[in-house]
Amino acid sequence: MDIGNESTFMAGTNLAAGAARGSETCGALTGLLMALGIVSGRKRIDDVDAYQTSMRLAMEAREIFLKQVGNTICADIQKSLLGRSFKMSDDKEREMFHNAGGHTREKCPGVCGKAAAIAGEVIFREGLY
Repeated sequence: MDIGNESTFMAGTNLAAGAARGSETCGALTGLLMALGIVSGRKRIDDVDAYQTSMRLAMEAREIFLKQVGNTICADIQKSLLGRSFKMSDDKEREMFHNAGGHTREKCPGVCGKAAAIAGEVIFREGLY
């Protein structure tokens, strides 16, 4: 699926580790919502129909994500995957996260994969791509 461009990818950079390493809303979920916005979002502030459609899809996708992952907050997802959360803005804590397996396929990258799959399912089902 070719949605977005280099600028889109760059814009998502700071979503990592719960928005600027703040352990808040999961960056994978935020990326999922961005992908849906790219294909269904409004182009003008007064396009209420596009807003409503995009928001309906975003709310549905968030609920699916929540059911599959168990939470939408980065720190809480870390805790469920690794037994504790890490202060990702701290170099030592971030290294501990990595050493605990946080970047292994079944941990945070797995959450990203789930978010991407949800985005793809919604986008294809709705005929948006």
